[in-house]
Amino acid sequence: MLNAIQDLSLLPASIVESDGAQFGLRRAGDDLHFVALGSADQLHGFVGERSDHGGQTLLVGATDAANLAELRKRLPWLRPSVLGTRTSAGMGDRLGLATPGHVRALRAVTHGGGKLAPIFPQQSIREMARTGRSAQIVMDDATWGVFAEGWRDGFGADADHLKTFADIENCAAAGFTFFTIDPGEYVEPLAETGSPTELRTAFEALPWDTLEDSSRAMLSRYTLTTIENYVIPFDEATTIHAAVKYGRVVAHVLNMARHLKTVMGDRPYEIEVSVDETESPTTHAEHLYIVREMARLGITWVSLAPRFIGRFEKGVDYIGDLAAFEADFAVHAAIARESGGYKLSLHSGSDKFSIYPIAARQAHGLVHLKTAGTSYLEALRTIAALDPAFFRAIYVFARGRYETDRATYHVSAQLDRAPAPESLADADLPTLFEQFDARQILHVTFGSTLIAKNADGKPQFADHLLGLLRAHPEDYAVNLERHFVQHLAPFVQKSRA
Repeated sequence: MLNAIQDLSLLPASIVESDGAQFGLRRAGDDLHFVALGSADQLHGFVGERSDHGGQTLLVGATDAANLAELRKRLPWLRPSVLGTRTSAGMGDRLGLATPGHVRALRAVTHGGGKLAPIFPQQSIREMARTGRSAQIVMDDATWGVFAEGWRDGFGADADHLKTFADIENCAAAGFTFFTIDPGEYVEPLAETGSPTELRTAFEALPWDTLEDSSRAMLSRYTLTTIENYVIPFDEATTIHAAVKYGRVVAHVLNMARHLKTVMGDRPYEIEVSVDETESPTTHAEHLYIVREMARLGITWVSLAPRFIGRFEKGVDYIGDLAAFEADFAVHAAIARESGGYKLSLHSGSDKFSIYPIAARQAHGLVHLKTAGTSYLEALRTIAALDPAFFRAIYVFARGRYETDRATYHVSAQLDRAPAPESLADADLPTLFEQFDARQILHVTFGSTLIAKNADGKPQFADHLLGLLRAHPEDYAVNLERHFVQHLAPFVQKSRA
């Protein structure tokens, strides 16, 4: 038995038996090694150093793609699956080390029998580019974390914010099951600023052939609509406005969905559509337009991320009137229930603690929470305690990069409001994670921090940062568990079996 072999330093939760062979992970200094025990035939396909142990073969190998691919064949719970309309939460990980903490948080909030479907491998194409990680690396890092913690209750894998056919192909090849299509660049800003004449011209110029429709037919379909107890007025002007704003969005989603179907073939998958990263909120009429047109064209989706009212800025709580948000969200939730029963997705959902109870209450379980950068912030919190001088250097660097890196994010932090590095003693550095401006500065500069090089071409921060986290995995996992319990608990309480 693996756990009877002395000096292996096995992670207890990882040990599992399958068809007579045993598998697990051992910690050796800062590294994890894959360990297997069985007959030579049972361990065929695995790569590593082999030795005899009581008539069986003991294999010690790397936690690499080859061993994980072979392990997935033996342990189906290491393969991501589709989640359907179950209440779910995506826990993005920009460093590849957060999954153990995510798993522990999920266990902590579901131990009483609550249901919440997790997505552990999740990263946007933008984040992959900024961190230098491939879709396969994202998938494998999260899966090793699942294996380390012995999570056997299934998980999804979100290829986030896909914009091109190439994005789809890369993520499909890595085994992702949840594809978030981001047509944000096709949202037409003229809809908010144009004159009636300009809107009519833009309406007639929509790609009607792709939409398999005509302007006259579309206008005839939309009239005043009642959803549950909510009246959503549709007149010609409202319809034209919605179509101009989102017509090309629908056309792009259609093209992406059809390409995805071709790429995936018989493999199960699900689609999320995201229009959240735009300036103007998605009105109820616009929401209804989007989903009616997608349904008419035969697109199937499991969740939709509208642009909700208020501000969903990175790394901080919701900014806006909570009563107004609840009133608005309630109608969006009713539309989702009555238009096929899909989930509403909360993008930039990290740290939006004030709206979690509202979303859980109004969505009746049809909700998906998406987080990402907050796990990176918890990594930095861990670093601040382990090596204050190193963290201080990261903070100084982040301040210098912020004005450039903020360009692609919806953030409002100001450098002059964030504490100056020299004003803080080492013991006070963790307070930066409770300060609005400092949180956002650290959050949006993650990519620059991770790829920064010294004059000799060696990483300025990444190697030492990752080395500290690998050397102190429990410190990071404890911080993540504490932080994510706050994110997940409100949704478990309202989730559906």
